[in-house]
Amino acid sequence: MSRISSILIFVIALAITAAEAPAQNQAQSQSPVASAQTQQTARQALQKPTGAEKSSTRIKNIAQFLGVRENQLIGYGLVVGLNRTGDKTQQNLFTKQALQNLLERMGLTVRAQDLRPENLATVLVTANLPPFARPGSKIDVTVSSIGDARSLQGGVLILTTLKGIDGQIYAVAQGPITTGGFLAGNNAANSVQVNHPTVGRIPNGATVEREVPFSLDQQQNLTLVLNEADFTTVSRAAQAINKTFEQPIARALDGRTIVIDLPETQRARLIEFMAMVENVEVASDTRARVVINERTGTIILGKEVKIASVAITQGNLSIRIGTQFFVSQPAPFSRQGETRVVPDQIVTATESEANSVVLPEGATIEQVVRGLNAVGLTARDIMNILQAIKSAGALQAELELN
Repeated sequence: MSRISSILIFVIALAITAAEAPAQNQAQSQSPVASAQTQQTARQALQKPTGAEKSSTRIKNIAQFLGVRENQLIGYGLVVGLNRTGDKTQQNLFTKQALQNLLERMGLTVRAQDLRPENLATVLVTANLPPFARPGSKIDVTVSSIGDARSLQGGVLILTTLKGIDGQIYAVAQGPITTGGFLAGNNAANSVQVNHPTVGRIPNGATVEREVPFSLDQQQNLTLVLNEADFTTVSRAAQAINKTFEQPIARALDGRTIVIDLPETQRARLIEFMAMVENVEVASDTRARVVINERTGTIILGKEVKIASVAITQGNLSIRIGTQFFVSQPAPFSRQGETRVVPDQIVTATESEANSVVLPEGATIEQVVRGLNAVGLTARDIMNILQAIKSAGALQAELELN
């Protein structure tokens, strides 16, 4: 009997073990599936456009190839032909020295103290050398007075060399200047000025003499650099490039940089390949940001700037200090005392009723502006309020002060 009981117990144990095994296998088989589903959900969330994104744009609008860039040039020159609006050379010794050096190079010997021209101005000449500029190309230059010239209107820049950061000459500039403004009058007390006549431009005023060495032929890969660092945008851009060329050639190195391996089939067609990359569409993403310029009173708020639930109370306290004058004079027929004007300072303070506005949780910028404008707040008031909201931790955006 005991033997039969032992056999029954053994059979029941086997049955229980067999029943539990499928459940364990099912649970184990579901674990990789759940992990794969989680990764797929994360990828879909990355690819899915959100409200914080801008509309789809080309990569060329948000990034540029590494090495394809402008270079700044600068030079020192003289502007001649001014109508008595140039430097007062008695005060500007460098103008005398520059003119004396110019005349000596032309074979004329003069003393600096004998130079008194008012039709001359010393200037700094600046220009941007574009990428792939070849010798003979024309570029625009900007001419800015560095002395006390009153206007560059009607002046002509004489031959000026433009150098790069390495001290090499890359271009030469010369030509008539356009200022976009004018100065009429003989002196500062009796003159009329329109716009800014001491800065001008010379369209196509410089000729490129030396090119910046840069070759695309030896490139094994290309590097794209985003104008603004953003991990979401750089990841989407790499995915969009891979999808366009149907092979994993692009990878993001950080929040701004994408490295693209050149396919063997595209090495002989590098320019066409770069053009195709530039025209790949990508949904860019931006960080919620509020930019405040206290000097000009300008406030720029992104579309997706939101705030937590907050109540704003703004009380307007106005303090006015003024001076009122009255005449103090002695009594009639009095031989003592004299008539005097006596100032009387008046101080008044008025405080208007406090304005209140309540904004709900997750209020958008449209609701914020509408609510603040409804109580008649000025731009200066809104600046102070936004900074206070940020300090309270209710502003769900980056606050940038300029």
